[in-house]
Amino acid sequence: MCDVCVMNAVKDRMLSRRSFFNAGAAMVAGTALSSAATTPAMAMGHGEVVDMTHIYDADFPTYFGEPGIEATQAFNFKDHGFNLFNLAVNEHTGTHIDAPLHFSADGQSVDEIPVSNLVCPLCVIDIAARAAEDADAQVTPDDLEAWISANGPIPDGACVAMHSGWGAKSATPDFRNADAEGKMHFPGFHVEAAQMLMDGTGAVALAVDSLSLDHGPSADFATHYAWLPTNRYGIENLANLDKVPASGTTLIVGAPAHRGGSGGPARIFAMV
Repeated sequence: MCDVCVMNAVKDRMLSRRSFFNAGAAMVAGTALSSAATTPAMAMGHGEVVDMTHIYDADFPTYFGEPGIEATQAFNFKDHGFNLFNLAVNEHTGTHIDAPLHFSADGQSVDEIPVSNLVCPLCVIDIAARAAEDADAQVTPDDLEAWISANGPIPDGACVAMHSGWGAKSATPDFRNADAEGKMHFPGFHVEAAQMLMDGTGAVALAVDSLSLDHGPSADFATHYAWLPTNRYGIENLANLDKVPASGTTLIVGAPAHRGGSGGPARIFAMV
């Protein structure tokens, strides 16, 4: 074969291989972009992620009124080339988990909550209109019955959440809503509603957009004492319940895992 023929044959072969690899690279890039844009959970029917977590600092309201977090900078970028903070955190600060241990002698600590219970069908019970008129409003069995009539049975493994509109008050004194005697007024779950869920459903979590599972004036924490010792858990200070539907959403609960904890701040989001 002549030299020119050999050179042309080699050139054609290299161009063919280059086209092959370029096509392969394009396919890989396309796959990567597709994976980045659509997670497996979204591929199964979810199209949006809603953050259900309040950003908190020392000014975020707490049940006892004291700052729930202190951040001390141990290293800074200017002097050390990196930033690092030491945190002192009340477990029940911001959007957080109440582990069963919080109101029981030997219930599950926060690290012992089964991970399967942290991915939940979300059922939103809307009492915002009533709470706007009565700060001490509570979710009752009638509210649960109304939700079931409209949406069907409460799914096994569900988180049943109260939407009272209280999350919008989190940056104001109205969130704690303490009267002249120091008694707080905000919505929560009536113990009879908690009992109905325990007796008749497979729900694993209660959630509220206020400071406590029990409404503000509660002196006996009846809902806490009924719900948590059964190794079900609670979520308090949940955000953005007005941005998710009453049913059909999956809640992802990023619970902390410090050993023996009675709860802790959590990053929580909803797949809508």
